[in-house]
Amino acid sequence: MDSLQLNLRHLRALHSIVRLGSISAAALDIHLTQPAITQGIARLEAAIGAPLFDRRANGMEPRASAIILSDRVETALKLVNNRRVTSTQMRAFNYLARTGSYTAAAAASGVSQASLHRSVSDLSLAYGFALVERRGRGLGLTTKGREVARRFSLARAELDAGLDEIATLGGQETGHIALGAMPLARALVLPRVMAKYHEIHPDVRFVVMEGSHTELIGPLRDGELSIIIGALRGGSAGPDLIEKPLFVDEPIVIASANHPLAGRAASIEELASYPWVMPGTHAPLRTSWEQWFIDAGQPIPTVPIECGSVIIIRQLLMDGNFLTLLSRNQVNLELDAGRLASIDARPGIRRSIGMTHRAEWNPTKLQRAFIELLEQQIETIDS
Repeated sequence: MDSLQLNLRHLRALHSIVRLGSISAAALDIHLTQPAITQGIARLEAAIGAPLFDRRANGMEPRASAIILSDRVETALKLVNNRRVTSTQMRAFNYLARTGSYTAAAAASGVSQASLHRSVSDLSLAYGFALVERRGRGLGLTTKGREVARRFSLARAELDAGLDEIATLGGQETGHIALGAMPLARALVLPRVMAKYHEIHPDVRFVVMEGSHTELIGPLRDGELSIIIGALRGGSAGPDLIEKPLFVDEPIVIASANHPLAGRAASIEELASYPWVMPGTHAPLRTSWEQWFIDAGQPIPTVPIECGSVIIIRQLLMDGNFLTLLSRNQVNLELDAGRLASIDARPGIRRSIGMTHRAEWNPTKLQRAFIELLEQQIETIDS
């Protein structure tokens, strides 16, 4: 289920009961009557489809499910950071932020534009600042609006994780793992690990988003992705992210099997005389490649085509005299088939491949199991 369908007041009530130990204390904490809290917890249990408390003569005893969900709710409430915000307002603003217009948000949510306008307006009043602004004939999020949208997205991810963990307690492995895959990860690491993981946990759903580091880092920070797997940035991505190396890759010079330099040793002068296909100027591999020529006292070769797609690069190599740097694992099939060839050039470039996640990320049990399997599979590759 969509965690934003849960009533935020009921979630606050659950957290207060778990934290303070009684309904009476929770009633004072969140300014609701005890009967209202009792009814709210009953509705929350019905929505989740699992009991959260054991009813006893002296009160309600929280089950493991309530304790787990309470921890996630605490994080989500800190992200929302406003007691006046409702789930309806969060849903409305979430749809508006994702679609970019009230018309599209209404179509996606099934809620009228008038209701969406009212919810977003009330949300702006709750925070005390504008969340959206007119831009010509359209609209966009304000700077503070973008920050609220990110916080709501992260809060939703926390609540989703809590629901997944409750399902796991009941013997159901029905969660999902959202991954960002950079080119090298797609070539070898991820397919093998996902296939193996599916054998062990067949009901867990994978959502894979492909792209460059630049394209994936935003969804990671927004909570749409749990981890990114690919070339690491050495901490330059920011203090809010954690990078964990998995293995070291040494890219080699690749060309068409018909290239004049194919299958033999080549000098740095020869390599500099041919056009190259390389990733964009801010990519770590591009920087290391440029430094290779600078250190050798050679002019940096021309790069008429900047591209990070291995599929496109492979075809460009086969159709012309381009050179590139790739991991052998990315073109194993073409090398074995004799369509591409390596060039003995020894660039000595090493790049760290690993996973990146948010510093505040708290993985679920099933997500931890995926990380453990990933690390195990990497060990078999290295050996």
